[in-house]
Amino acid sequence: MKQKGLGRGLDAIFGTDNVSVKAKPMNHMAEIAISEIIPNPTQPRTQFDDEALEELASSIRQLGVIQPITVKRDGSRYIIISGERRWRASQIVGLETLPAYIREADDENLHAMALVENIQRQDLNAIEIALGMQRLIEECGLTQEAMAEKVGKKRSTVSNYMRLLNLPNEVQLALKEGLITMGHAKAIAGIDAEQQLWALKRCLKKALSVRQMEELARKLSEQSTAEPALEEEYPESYSRLVEQLEPYFSENISIKRGKNGGGKIVIDFQSDADIETFIERLRHRQLLNLIN
Repeated sequence: MKQKGLGRGLDAIFGTDNVSVKAKPMNHMAEIAISEIIPNPTQPRTQFDDEALEELASSIRQLGVIQPITVKRDGSRYIIISGERRWRASQIVGLETLPAYIREADDENLHAMALVENIQRQDLNAIEIALGMQRLIEECGLTQEAMAEKVGKKRSTVSNYMRLLNLPNEVQLALKEGLITMGHAKAIAGIDAEQQLWALKRCLKKALSVRQMEELARKLSEQSTAEPALEEEYPESYSRLVEQLEPYFSENISIKRGKNGGGKIVIDFQSDADIETFIERLRHRQLLNLIN
């Protein structure tokens, strides 16, 4: 099956329908002084891996810059359309010039070209993709439907990316830093806003898988919004008790407190085999107590 997506190239953005195309054909290639080249201020990528740049710099030392970068003239300078990693690595090497294609492009299409180029060449993190899509929608006057059509993505995929921008800053940062995945973030996005930070903390503390995070989101959606907030108001001794029990039972232990001051401890398990595991852990602990 032919893969859909941004691999369709720049034509996916610069079709003749829905969006007017103002970019002119590529003019020519030239050697340009690195000092005259500046990054694209609307570059979707905001982080560059130092180790990967060093590896690219090592390759350039051995083989030179094989693929020219693409730039747009801006007065006496040139703005990078694609190839910022090559430009950065060449600075590490100490090159004075770079081979570059010089192209005419308006500001809107400059941003669109940079977005597509970066997604094609090296994965952006999900937040960077979402921010790039948002800018492209705003600057080119696209609807989400038009965006989906232009980049060959499902409407739901575009919507999922855009929903990430509504998450709390802490969740966005965790996704950007690789502490959680897109799957985790999608599950958190489906939780009530008041519970999202609590869910993130739970996910990080317990190193939940995407499936476990989805299950947690499902359970939270079935509960009233008051329950998670009430749980956070429990005495610290409740949390210490859960931490003491978890090594012997499971990662899903909760304390439910009733209005009369009583309550219950709930221990989740998936099968009868889990019960045998619990018994074995307790027996092992008893043996250690006898030895000590």
